Amino acid sequence: MEEAVLLNQTTVVTCFRLRGLSINQNVQMAAFAMFLVFYVLTLIGNILIVITIIDDHHLHTPMYFFLSNLSFIDVCHSTVTVPKMLIDTWSEEKLISFDACVTQMFFLHLFACTEIFLLTVMAYDRYVAICKPLQYMTVMSWKVCVLLAVALWTGGTIHSIALTSLTIKLPYCDPDEIDNFFCDVPQVIKLACTDTHIIEILIVSNSGLISVVCFVVLVVSYAVILVSLRQQISEGRRKALSTCAAHLTMVTLFLGHCIFIYSRPSTSLPEDKVVSVFFTAVTPLLNPIIYTLRNEDMKNALNKLMGRVKGREKK
Repeated sequence: MEEAVLLNQTTVVTCFRLRGLSINQNVQMAAFAMFLVFYVLTLIGNILIVITIIDDHHLHTPMYFFLSNLSFIDVCHSTVTVPKMLIDTWSEEKLISFDACVTQMFFLHLFACTEIFLLTVMAYDRYVAICKPLQYMTVMSWKVCVLLAVALWTGGTIHSIALTSLTIKLPYCDPDEIDNFFCDVPQVIKLACTDTHIIEILIVSNSGLISVVCFVVLVVSYAVILVSLRQQISEGRRKALSTCAAHLTMVTLFLGHCIFIYSRPSTSLPEDKVVSVFFTAVTPLLNPIIYTLRNEDMKNALNKLMGRVKGREKK
């Protein structure tokens, strides 16, 4: 009898409404202009990094191999949410189909989790390079790098499948409005017509635990690196500190969002949208800024690439 009542009360949801960043039209137009610029710069910057690393044989090292992976992930990560958000600023309804919502959640968590694992691997790469330089090419051989890349992409895929499969199985009914500008598991499961307490615990134990554990590992890695740097000469110390500071900035901004969102119950806070903006639009843009403008090797390789391109245009 109870199941029959539940079925009668449950409406099959075929789409959701995204609330967006604001209901104020002026704010939405300002957000459109700002995020369009962010997105274009993200694409240009990260694609240039990938092309430069592929083009310059001097950058065919483990560090830049992982950096090219990071740039590729940032392009994909930003593309999952920002184009839809830009389109929705011109729409009053801001609808997204159920299938599109699930697809967005899957790829969002795929790229986010893969990036978390990648940042951890990059920290390990810097640890070996700084603390064990004589063993670096043995420990971080190309075979090891490829295996690590396959492992982190596989881990991200398994994580994403686990979360989205939990979300798909839930029954959904009115209200159908998601309090954000993209679909994410915590906001979507709040619309389910059933008790989601156990699923929320699984999300915290999955996404939250991954974020916290990786963050702790990263902090410990950099602590060991900083201790090791005390024994190096000033020039080597300065360059290593610069690299580690850039990496740690990215880690803090990216993992800070994941810990804030996924390490607590699925409750909406006013800060959620602000944090989500940094997660989806700002952080992917910081990668080319931090890793290119602060890296002499990348700047030299980029200048050489631009010089060859201009030379071909003149011919």
